[in-house]
Amino acid sequence: MHRYSFPHEPVAHPNAIVGGTGKYRFTILADGLLRYEWAEDHLFEDRASVFAINRRLPVPEFRVKYDDDTLQIITSRFHLTYNKGAFSASGLSASVKGHFGPHSSIWRYGAPTSNLGGTARTLDEVDGRTALESGVISREGFATLDDSNSMLFDESQWVTLRRSGKRVDGYLFAYGHDYQLAIQAFYRLSGPQPLLPRWALGNWWSRYHAYTSREYLELMERFEEKKVPLSVAVLDMDWHIVNDPRVKEAGAFMAALHDKGLRVALNDHPADGVQSYEEPYEEMALSLKHDTSMRDPIPFDITNRAFLDAFFDVLHRKFERDGLDLWWVDWQQGTHSRIPGIDPLWVLNHYHFLDSALDNKRPLAFSRYAGPGSHRLPIGFSGDSYMTWDSLKFQPEFTATASNIGYGWWSHDIGGHFHGDRSEEMLVRWVQLGAFSPILRLHSSNNPFSVKEPWNLSEPYQYVMAKYLSIRHRLVPYLYTMNARTAIGGVPLVRPMYWAYPDREEAYNVPNQYMFGSELIIAPVTEPVDANSQRSEVIAWLPPGRYVDLSTSIVYDGNRRLRLYRSIKKYPIFAREGAIIPTDGSLALRNGCENPSVIELIVIVGADGQFELLEDDGKGQSVDQVEFQRTPVSFHQNSHKLVIGPTSGCHYQKLHPRQWNLLLVGYKRHGKVQVSISMGPGSAVRTVQVEGGNTGDGRGHTFQLGSFPSNAEITVQLEKDPALDVQGPAVQIIKFLREAQMNMDWKDAMKSIVESSKPRLIQISELNALPVPNRLLNPIYEILLADNRSCDPREK
Repeated sequence: MHRYSFPHEPVAHPNAIVGGTGKYRFTILADGLLRYEWAEDHLFEDRASVFAINRRLPVPEFRVKYDDDTLQIITSRFHLTYNKGAFSASGLSASVKGHFGPHSSIWRYGAPTSNLGGTARTLDEVDGRTALESGVISREGFATLDDSNSMLFDESQWVTLRRSGKRVDGYLFAYGHDYQLAIQAFYRLSGPQPLLPRWALGNWWSRYHAYTSREYLELMERFEEKKVPLSVAVLDMDWHIVNDPRVKEAGAFMAALHDKGLRVALNDHPADGVQSYEEPYEEMALSLKHDTSMRDPIPFDITNRAFLDAFFDVLHRKFERDGLDLWWVDWQQGTHSRIPGIDPLWVLNHYHFLDSALDNKRPLAFSRYAGPGSHRLPIGFSGDSYMTWDSLKFQPEFTATASNIGYGWWSHDIGGHFHGDRSEEMLVRWVQLGAFSPILRLHSSNNPFSVKEPWNLSEPYQYVMAKYLSIRHRLVPYLYTMNARTAIGGVPLVRPMYWAYPDREEAYNVPNQYMFGSELIIAPVTEPVDANSQRSEVIAWLPPGRYVDLSTSIVYDGNRRLRLYRSIKKYPIFAREGAIIPTDGSLALRNGCENPSVIELIVIVGADGQFELLEDDGKGQSVDQVEFQRTPVSFHQNSHKLVIGPTSGCHYQKLHPRQWNLLLVGYKRHGKVQVSISMGPGSAVRTVQVEGGNTGDGRGHTFQLGSFPSNAEITVQLEKDPALDVQGPAVQIIKFLREAQMNMDWKDAMKSIVESSKPRLIQISELNALPVPNRLLNPIYEILLADNRSCDPREK
């Protein structure tokens, strides 16, 4: 195998093919996935495209019916009818089965559909919204992907173009409203999202600024002093120094960053080529037989395989030997190359990703999106964001919708890159979003007024920004599990609400709200706070069930739309009863996101829940090469037990003790739990009582369960019928009134009403009769109506 080989099986099983001897060919790739082709010259394409690399899939059950002028293909999900002529809306159609009311949904070739959208190549120069390319799901229950003009891979896995002539190469995804199944079929055809290295999930520091090595290292030390953890140190364009003695210091500089637990990334603008004054010019010229007599620059040519070899081996390898961990491919020159039809961005991303796997490293690239199939080449850089509320407002939807084309690992310029306004409030809201995004990368331009170090902010923004950067690192055990779950099972980290609730209209009407892994729902704050209420408003929808906001500990009944109001310190992070969220419980967080020695489990009582914590030693390039350490955690409501372990798999932590802590959010019954420890069949069971403590911020109780080897099974016995606390709303309302900037007499009147023993509806009526604007009443209504259990029984 040569350096640019990659796993692919583009030729479908012959038993899955219908036709192929004339001008049409159909390939039934799955019960809901059909490839349809038309070729005037009878020559069909069996080479891999940049999108479709694995057509050799298990043959599903299907039936074929031939009439004189009609072909029918029937699977459990669709019934296709074709008139054997040139493809048209009247001649090629499919009835798609699903829950669409009294009628089936009909796909017709070439007819428009209301696609739910995918993603876009970049947010460069975009202030707010931008148009999205299509995904592979729609509310009609079907979607198509036109692959007719994409690039191909030849027998040596080098990119090439398709044959000329009139031809169609398309894919029909007919999965009804089972959106997740459609994306999993997409992954089987196009390849899975790869497993990211653990360090990619922490905080990235990036700024376009001409640092000296001393300045940069001092900055990293300042982050350590402020106890703000980082995992990736990014150097933007100003590392490109030439004829300078500092070039020789690169290895020592990167070693110093590694000693601090950081990975190093460099930004590269490959389109600039190689200039005569650059250090590698002579070696590149020799490699490419370039005439240096006139000191002409060596132009960038991605279509030349010899150039690409030298690009990696001469230009890049030196920095990698010095310790570089990641290249940031900053391509801004469009889709054109020396060969029309060859997209240089796609070629760069693909071969960068393959090259990054040399020396058995886990491969990783960092670049802009280049079209369907780009999910195989993470991480995505969404471009230079505007520093505006409109840009912030669009990014949650943009991130979630990308999963509709399988693209799950966007990295945004958190806080924005340039233009717009300097707003500490907006920056903090962006960081809060970043903490619950696929990748959190702080970034800004080289403008001297664009600074994002937390300590350069005023209070309370400084405190809040540092807190949420710490929250991000505490979430890494959860995030890494979701990373593995994505690579193994084809379930992206961030998913629109309609993936889980496709038949609820409300799920389509909250485009900014999304599921974050298996346990959390995020309703991002993208509006500034109201000057009087000191709260930002969020329109949200909670699915059926009961939820707790992890930032406020307020309990909410679900199955309804609602308005949320949050101060700058709070963010809507919802966990349903039964949720289990593993976090890093270390007292002091360290750089680098290593597997922690302390795990704190956030558990929401009230319903059964299960979670499997996945970890590994960082070795192995793909999930089939990784030996995961698996720790099951389950909560059993009826028996009021939490069971942890035993851990199986990875030998590297065999019997290594780990501290386990428990945080019961919204649970305030008493301060003790019973902990039983079993070391396996036949061993004695040891039981201890563990005293809990209040978190201090009203969120619930914490318990330090103890340190146990990995083969231990730990059972935590709670009191009978554990439930989320029924909270009196008055405490939260008084807190709001204390912070609100409003008339003092109004405050007194409102306090008197909410502290009264009157039924809830009477309280709301009396509040509504006050001469108080809605922006001050609505936050109170949210709290009063959050949990139906706290209402007077007569009102239920």
